[in-house]
Formats: sequence, structure tokens, C-alpha cells
Amino acid sequence: MRILLVEDDHRFARALGAALLRAGYAVDHAPTAQAALAAAEADLVLLDLGLPDADGTEVCRQLRERSDVGIIVLTARGEEHERVSGLRCGADDYVVKPFGFPELQARIEAVLRRARPRPGGVHVVGRLRIDLDQYRAYVDGELVTLARKEFQVLAMLAAQPEVAVRRERLMQEVWHTSWRGVSRTLDVHMTTLRSKLGDGVHIETVRGVGYRLVPVHVGARTEA
Repeated sequence: MRILLVEDDHRFARALGAALLRAGYAVDHAPTAQAALAAAEADLVLLDLGLPDADGTEVCRQLRERSDVGIIVLTARGEEHERVSGLRCGADDYVVKPFGFPELQARIEAVLRRARPRPGGVHVVGRLRIDLDQYRAYVDGELVTLARKEFQVLAMLAAQPEVAVRRERLMQEVWHTSWRGVSRTLDVHMTTLRSKLGDGVHIETVRGVGYRLVPVHVGARTEA
């Protein structure tokens, strides 16, 4: 697992980075917002809010807009309104400094665990095949590259093909929130999924309810 540590305090970053390395994680360090947004994709981001070139909440928003990466805020800002702001900008967890490394490691493991679908074999829906244990999706035998939450959404739909899955359930189980701000994020993920899956499967919008997955069999095509 690769962790991106976004922290402008170099002494703190060295100490935490060393602890993460000992725990078995690969670590990249970004001391600024600009460096964080330009960094290679990671499995998890540890994000300080007090960055020299931008507020960390803005970095969190931008990361969340373009990625499903797990984000844990690490900050000295412990007031309730700061915690609420951090979580609403897209963070999965919020840890106030100072903290013990065992607690942080437990929180990292929890976020990574929630970010993965539970093992459960294979779902086959027409030309679509989803391997839950290998975390892979295929259309006509070809691997489809999906972001973490795209895969989770697709796996939920594939578990009940042709059954409408409510938007609220998708938001609760994939993003662990019922906050309405996630609704637009869900729409964006559905658009991206449809683009990546092509005509291999049809994700149908059920107005006022949610979405359902309709199988498309070999030789058939969905309507434009």
C-alpha cells in the first residue's frame, strides 16, 4: 500500500514517514498543496490542513473530485466546526494532533478496509464479469480499469441485476454518508462507469429511486 503524506513540517513528516515504513507502507511526501495535487496516485492520503500555499480543505476537495482515494486529515485543528468542514470536503476520517501511531495505524486500516469490497466470489451479468476477490471487472473477457469507488458501485449493482438500488443506499455503503453533497459525486461516477463499460452492460437510471444494472448479452447492444 502506498501512502501520500501531505505535511509541511519536515521533522514531523520524517518521523511519521519512518513509522509508516516500519509498518510496511510505501510513503511519498508532499510538503505543499501543489506537490500533493501533482503527486502519483496513492492508496491513501494523510493530509495536513495547514499547508503553506493553500488550505488543506481545498486540497481535499480537489482530490475527492478527481479520485476515490482514502483521505485522513491529520491536523492540530480540533474544533468541532473544523472537523465538520474536513469531513464535508471529502475526508474519510479526521485525526487531531498529537496522536499515537497505533491509533493512526488502526484508522488507516479501517479506511482501507472500507474502501474495498468484501470478498465474495464472482458476479456475472450478461457480458460483464466482476471478480470481487481480485477486485477486477471484465467485459467480454477484457479488463476494465475502474477506480475504487467505481468498482464498489458496480459491484453493488451487479449483486442484484435488474433490481433498482436506491441512491441513498449507494451513498451510505460506498461513501459511508447520506450527505446530499455526495449525490452529485454519485452521478459523476455513474457517467464515468457508463463510459468505461461501453455497450457491455447497461446502467439504467430509475427516476426518483436510483439505478439498476441490465445485462447485455453477446450480439446485443444497448440503445444510445
